[in-house]
Amino acid sequence: MNSRLISIIRKEFIQIFRDKRTLALILVIPLLELFLLGYAATNDVRNVPMAVFDQSRGPEARALLDAYRAADYFKLNYFVNSNAEMQALIQNGSAKAGLIIPPDYAAQLNKGSAQVAFILDGSDPTVATTALSAAQLIGQDHATGLMVSKFSRAGQGSSVHPPVEVRTTVWYNPDMNSSYFMIPGLIGLILTAIIGIVTATSVVRERERGTIEQLIVTPIRAWELVVGKILPYTVLGLLDAMVIVGVGHWWFGVPVNGSLGLIFILTSVYLLSTLGIGLFASTVANTQQEAMLTVFMTILPSIFISGFIYPLAAMPVVLQWISYLIPLRYFLTIIRALMVKGVGLESILPDVIAMSIFGVVIMGAAALRFRKRLD
Repeated sequence: MNSRLISIIRKEFIQIFRDKRTLALILVIPLLELFLLGYAATNDVRNVPMAVFDQSRGPEARALLDAYRAADYFKLNYFVNSNAEMQALIQNGSAKAGLIIPPDYAAQLNKGSAQVAFILDGSDPTVATTALSAAQLIGQDHATGLMVSKFSRAGQGSSVHPPVEVRTTVWYNPDMNSSYFMIPGLIGLILTAIIGIVTATSVVRERERGTIEQLIVTPIRAWELVVGKILPYTVLGLLDAMVIVGVGHWWFGVPVNGSLGLIFILTSVYLLSTLGIGLFASTVANTQQEAMLTVFMTILPSIFISGFIYPLAAMPVVLQWISYLIPLRYFLTIIRALMVKGVGLESILPDVIAMSIFGVVIMGAAALRFRKRLD
């Protein structure tokens, strides 16, 4: 590495550490996003507040309520005496679900079949969908237990078997913890947003201050200036990735089953795309605000059409095809497979090739445009 390139890199690091706002954006914001998304951005539905209108008040009804109470999906917070009370609790949001047990519940059960009413607040579809599935499973499990108990009392317990028994096994994430999905993806989101923005604004800041012209008249070559400007942000981007992997593992319990070396090598490859986007934005913007807005235009599609939050399979076919043009799509598949599944390179090779092509093309085009802008 020649002395001119070292000088540019040293100068860029000095500017970064002098600019407290940029330093906070690179080092503090990722940690804030990690904890916010780690705790808040979750699809795990637990302790749904439920109102109960028990008109039977017998041991059979209490057994049913115990089944719902034993599962951590519902919390029996309210016991009401009328349908109007239950409706009021659901309307004001105090309760998200309601269970109505009829007066003749025990009599119906003795005859062989009983019905209860389960009401859900559908204004939040995520909670309602999970709560509906949980309520049905709890009810079915309780009904199966009652059936087995009934036949056991009749001396036929050993002959009671369901015609089909499905035994489920969940690989990689047995507890289906949302943080296993969200935190690895956060690495890609931070590299896309923060590193792209600080790269773009750092170059534009030189132009605003007039120092870019001073650099041009020096013996520094164009490629040395490009490498010298982006290499410090590469180091900081990898530092952010290390922090997220470390905190995600030790604080949130996200496994790191794959090779750490491979994780950081492929993260470096993905940085080609984010740094290239930032560098390209710096060539079309004249102010730091314009540079940030230009990068921001690429962030929104990356968040919503990459699979970071919403599953790609649930999107319209047109958006699925567009997602192939977003580098973050491939990185999310790679980082989640490496951290959670612990796969090797051969399992993610198509995504690695696609991500590498995007990185080389984007960085190459940005570097060429940047060089022409200097000329």
